[in-house]
Amino acid sequence: MKLEKAASQLEALGNPTRLQLYRTLVRAGDEGLSVGSIQEKLDIPASTLSHHLKRLVDTGLVKQERYGTTLICRANYPGMEALVGYLVDECCTDAKCASAKVEAAA
Repeated sequence: MKLEKAASQLEALGNPTRLQLYRTLVRAGDEGLSVGSIQEKLDIPASTLSHHLKRLVDTGLVKQERYGTTLICRANYPGMEALVGYLVDECCTDAKCASAKVEAAA
């Protein structure tokens, strides 16, 4: 993953409404949720939800699929795993981690 993409995704998740929205979709699993269900769960106006969903879709954290008149939103799990991996892949490569010191002492 490139630094710019990770920064964009983290910036998108830095908004409390988008983070709550994303966590709601992550908890929903592979089935995802309809936009109407998300709006009901989060109790936010449709225009606000649309704005925040667009940002998450644009950064690759959320995917959308239309079934007739229903728009289903799903967390992009591979995208989420790539972001988390980017953050932890090089953990402590330049120094020992505090957690490693705690484990060694135990």
